[in-house]
Amino acid sequence: MVNQLYDEETKNLRRLQLMVDLTIQILYQTADLSLLEGLRHIQNAKNFALALFPTKAETFDLLYKPRLLRVLKERGIIDFSLN
Repeated sequence: MVNQLYDEETKNLRRLQLMVDLTIQILYQTADLSLLEGLRHIQNAKNFALALFPTKAETFDLLYKPRLLRVLKERGIIDFSLN
């Protein structure tokens, strides 16, 4: 039972990491990406994370959102932090 929960948690963490990695690639590689489109991609990643881990919105905002926003900043889409 405990191993089964651990395995499910591990699988969900891998899925989330893949989603974040794919979102980062989309943010870097989409030509003419607007701020609104970029923020939509970030929100979609957060929604995916909350579907896997419903009580972890703050954790997403602390761990993943800054990484995703940094891509927009590096691309010159935003010039300040939206944390």
